[in-house]
Amino acid sequence: MIALNGVLAALYAAVTLATASFAYGPIQFRVADALCVLPFFAPSTSIGLFLGCLAANLFSPVSALDIVIGSAATLAGCLAAARVKHKWLVPLPTILANTIMVGAMLACVYTPDALVEGFLTMGAQVAIGEVAVMAALGLPLLAILSKPGVSAKLFYGNRTTAQARGGPEL
Repeated sequence: MIALNGVLAALYAAVTLATASFAYGPIQFRVADALCVLPFFAPSTSIGLFLGCLAANLFSPVSALDIVIGSAATLAGCLAAARVKHKWLVPLPTILANTIMVGAMLACVYTPDALVEGFLTMGAQVAIGEVAVMAALGLPLLAILSKPGVSAKLFYGNRTTAQARGGPEL
């Protein structure tokens, strides 16, 4: 799991930096957030995704706040996604965490004199980007990993996903 988290951190950071022109700012499509469905299958992947987001946010042109708040939003979304019971709802925690936390951070940075209006605008823009990324990439990734045996082999070797999660087979 340590190696997997290292790979995920590098992948998240690399994808975000490669798509930096539309991964930061008020209107953002952070392609790497599609990986935030992985904690549903292996909760410990939240660590690698958080570290990858943290590394990517070190290069944020928005504000130093993005390093802390943006990374915390990814961690919150991943930790919540790990606890979702219905697999098709897995993208929602990431969408909500980023909409609220990143939307609020962007409002503080870009519209400090009009926080409520700024939050509504920035939050909506972040939500649109997150929904688009999760619909176009997150849900297909979730569907692929939901096929019998795929996530179990990828994350747990010979154990089934259900055995690793401590519950019934997905």
